[in-house]
Amino acid sequence: MPRPKLSPETPVYNPFIWAITLLPLLSVLLLLTWQPEFRMITTRQGVTTMDPFSMYTPGYFLLMGAGFLSYGLSVLFAFLDRQRLLKSGVVRPFHWAWAFLSAVVYLIGRSVIVNKVAPKRGLWPVWATIAVFVISMVITGIWMSNFMQSMYSQLGYSVST
Repeated sequence: MPRPKLSPETPVYNPFIWAITLLPLLSVLLLLTWQPEFRMITTRQGVTTMDPFSMYTPGYFLLMGAGFLSYGLSVLFAFLDRQRLLKSGVVRPFHWAWAFLSAVVYLIGRSVIVNKVAPKRGLWPVWATIAVFVISMVITGIWMSNFMQSMYSQLGYSVST
């Protein structure tokens, strides 16, 4: 059974879909605040090694908590987005429960259905998600480079350039 088309005046975007799209940036911003330390310990056998618990700083736990919070919020926002689409007249919009699998799965499925009922509209969240992914990878790559340099210098290795 085909879905009826939406009128061109019917909005297909709402704050909930944009929140789902931009939530990953929260973790990237919090990543920039995490500055782990690397301490050395000497075991009873006299072996000096890195303390595996030294990197678990409050920033680490904040970063992990933000990941869980982002996951929960994206499921909630998917539910609210679907409700908004139903009120806008979209018949059988993509189900919000797909967000349990991944927010990106919900976002792509939702965009495909919205694009079918509102031709030439509804795909901006997909493009924004691609941009957020690229930005996240660039920032994370730069952070990891600095992280590795810091780790090597704290452990006493010299980095030649």
